[in-house]
Amino acid sequence: MIARIRPRSLRGEVAAIPSKSEAHRMLICAALADAPTQIRMGPGSQDIDATLRCLTAFGAQIAREADCIRVHPIRTPAARCEADCGESGSTLRFLLPVAAALGVDARFILHGRLPQRPIAPLDRELERGGCALSRPEKNALRICGQLRPGKYELPGNVSSQYISGMLFALSLLEGESVLRIEGEMESASYVEMTLQALGRFGATPRRTADGFIVTGRPRFCSPGAVRVGGDWSNAAFWLCADALPDCAVKMTGLDADSAQGDRKIVDALRALARAGADECVLDAADTPDMVPAMAACACARGQSLRVVHAERLRIKESDRLAAVTRTLNALGGAAEETADGLIVHARRLRGGSVDAFGDHRIAMMVALASIACAEEVVLRGAESVNKSYPGFWRDFAALGGCVELSEEDAHEQQL
Repeated sequence: MIARIRPRSLRGEVAAIPSKSEAHRMLICAALADAPTQIRMGPGSQDIDATLRCLTAFGAQIAREADCIRVHPIRTPAARCEADCGESGSTLRFLLPVAAALGVDARFILHGRLPQRPIAPLDRELERGGCALSRPEKNALRICGQLRPGKYELPGNVSSQYISGMLFALSLLEGESVLRIEGEMESASYVEMTLQALGRFGATPRRTADGFIVTGRPRFCSPGAVRVGGDWSNAAFWLCADALPDCAVKMTGLDADSAQGDRKIVDALRALARAGADECVLDAADTPDMVPAMAACACARGQSLRVVHAERLRIKESDRLAAVTRTLNALGGAAEETADGLIVHARRLRGGSVDAFGDHRIAMMVALASIACAEEVVLRGAESVNKSYPGFWRDFAALGGCVELSEEDAHEQQL
């Protein structure tokens, strides 16, 4: 899909969509509980649909009810199943260990860039715990066997999703397990979200100096009903728009005390404002998803920004460091990659034709950057927002954005 965007200031109020990160975790806990759970979360997304499909394949019964999802938990896990992850890395990394804990022989189907995204060393630990992993096809990953309680180790600087997946799994095993984290744990706020979700369902891994002790149980305890909070990661684009000249965007539905790390966007924007003509430094070790929004915001404000400790952005839906850099440069900005991040130089944006790289956050970044462009912006791959925020273009237009969406024709696809 092509989005033709004419530069316009944004003004108005927009409600935060449900947090994708929280929703994944609540749905998984609900599917593993002892009784049905009603989850209030409003509209979903492609990634959430992927988790729903996989949990259903495992044996859960899930029904949508207006702005809620009712989860009837897994009673007898499927002996064997096919679980379609779409392009959702969270779904795969959370549910691979869960399948192992349930003893499900699961064939995970992977789409887009997901087959190329790393799964090591999570695969090593699952095999050490009694499971077997294989690649029956290029776009599939199979796990079989029964995960045992025991001692496991994961690095803290690769993916917090590995740690979360193991916490879900070990919390289901009868007996005590130890999960040791090697080195400093990055994206710690995402692990905190997992611990909060587990706590809502009665599971309480204990922290140690270098990880967790997990006393498992065969089922979690349903609280009956839970609510998913607003999504700070996607709200970052609207909050950055509010920081641009002539824009006034008010966000509703966000919890300032949320465990979501991307609530730090508020502090990051204050730091950008204080920096003025000086370079602002953003440490993205715990908040990598903020980088596209902050990079576009700096460009749109004509400010310099240096992003550090963002290496993990290379293994997202795109090589996000390369995608951000190429996109901003194509729009007339001046950005360059570094070993662990990128640098945005102070230069006003012109406009032009760019691609979303199949990445939802790049598409939203382009919409944000278009506000400050002098000319029209043409974005190919505009539908990629559906991965996390299907209503993005509707909300963009409601705030005053001028966007025309159309399907690509055969000639345009060849350009």
